[in-house]
Amino acid sequence: MPRPRVHDPDSVLDAAESLAARSGAAAVTIRAVAAATGVSNGAIYHSFPSRADLLGRTWIRAAQRFLAVQQELVRASADSGVEAVVAAADAPAVFARRFPESSRLLLTVRRGDLLGDDLPEPIAAELEQLDRRLLDLLKQLARDLWGRKDSRAVDVITTCLVDLPTAILLQRDRLASPTAREHLRAAVRAVLSVGPPPS
Repeated sequence: MPRPRVHDPDSVLDAAESLAARSGAAAVTIRAVAAATGVSNGAIYHSFPSRADLLGRTWIRAAQRFLAVQQELVRASADSGVEAVVAAADAPAVFARRFPESSRLLLTVRRGDLLGDDLPEPIAAELEQLDRRLLDLLKQLARDLWGRKDSRAVDVITTCLVDLPTAILLQRDRLASPTAREHLRAAVRAVLSVGPPPS
């Protein structure tokens, strides 16, 4: 007799996300997710063949959401240059407002702690694809600004999209602070005004 498939896999991912964000990766067990959702262990295993698969899918969904928000902000910016990078740097604040649990997961749980070394091959491949999509965005922003996408130019964009938001918004828990977000925008513009060293 076939095991029942989870009718709403997102509800299972929601539960796993919440458990990980609030109590750490170790709290995400099939039994705990089943208790949180009312879905049987067997039904969860039918849709997510292993705990590693469930954890990987949980992380991938959150990361996809973040990247989608960041790309949307870039597309909606006033231009494809400085303001696009400023908009992309603001993604953590926008993401936290739209997807609070996904935001908590990405900001409080290290990817390596959640996923470990026993990743199923499809999960590892999807993570590599996500990493490539992020790098493509960094290169696109560098190319739009300076007509180049070498490592020095990409490093400046990384400073703007990773280092500055981490220091100004995330480490000091100021995602909801309008003043901190203005500080971030000013800092990004200042870094971009200097730009990369010669290629």
